[in-house]
This record gives sequence, structure tokens and C-alpha cells, in this order.
Amino acid sequence: MSVVIHEVSHGWMAYILGDPTAKMAGRLTLNPIPHIDPVGSIIVPLVLALLPGGIVFGWAKPVPYNPYNLKVKNGPAYVALAGPASNFIIAIIFSLLIRSGVGVSLLGVSALPILSTIVLINIMLGLFNLIPVPPLDGSTILFSFFPYRSKFVESFYRYQFIIILAIIFGAGFIIDKLLTLIFHFLTGL
Repeated sequence: MSVVIHEVSHGWMAYILGDPTAKMAGRLTLNPIPHIDPVGSIIVPLVLALLPGGIVFGWAKPVPYNPYNLKVKNGPAYVALAGPASNFIIAIIFSLLIRSGVGVSLLGVSALPILSTIVLINIMLGLFNLIPVPPLDGSTILFSFFPYRSKFVESFYRYQFIIILAIIFGAGFIIDKLLTLIFHFLTGL
């Protein structure tokens, strides 16, 4: 559901900024079915779950929007930022349930691992999507400050897969440390 909320947030921001594309496509819904990408939502996570190592990831179908309909300068950056922001908001809400003890006492002591997992997943989604490499949201935010089709932007698109792999394997420890730091700050655990 965090991925669905992430995608719907992109669509809502685009809608607020003047683009009805996601609404007309029926993608401003929390129903997960319209957001399922057969490869990214089913095949890749299933294959990774069967492999040793315990690393499972996937993605949803991106919500469509037309940047030419957006009524503000750097509109695509706002649309891109809405997804990771929604993940951080979810992480904060569930962290407050953990910190206050309300979530644990209402749901029972066994809910703490579930609440913690929700916080961790959403921090990870937010951080990962802020990496400035296409097709991640961070690239849209970064590239909104560069002229369209600049050589800098084109080189990122040309080598996006290699850059993402290098970041995942080379800088994964930095993301992990940042994830742990934010998790402890939010939850107090």
C-alpha cells in the first residue's frame, strides 16, 4: 500500500497543479489493482523472494501526468517530490503510534514489529526515490533545475541502469546508515 500511496500522491499533486491526466486514467485511487505493474509488482518481487539473500524490491506502474498542463514553474519537481513526501509522512504517522504507545496498546504488544516494519519500508522508499538517477523521483527534482535536453541530463539517461546498480551496491551502506539514523530518530527505538 505504501507504493500505491506513493503513486497516488504523484497523481494528486499533478491534479492540484492543473493536470487531470491521472484522474482521467482512473489512477487517483487507493485500489492497488490499477497500479500493478506485472513485471515490477509480481514477477521481480516473486523471483527475488525465492532467491537467497533476502533482498526483495519491486515497483508500481507510474501514474501518468502531462507536465505541459502544470500551472507552476518546476511543476514536475513538485509532482516528483510528492511521492517520497508521502512515504515520509506515513513513516512519521506510524512512528508517532510507536512513540506514543497508542498503536501498540490499541493493537497489542505484537504490533510493534509490524509498525516498525511499516516505518522502515516507508523511510527506505522515500530515501531510495530521492536518489537523483532516472527513473527515480530524485532525478526529476534535480533535472528540473537544468535546461531541457542538456548534455548532463542526457548522460544520466544513457547510463541510468549502471548508475542505479553502482549506487545500490556501492553506496548501499550510506543509505542503510541514513535509514537507521532516521528510524531511530522517528521511533526512539
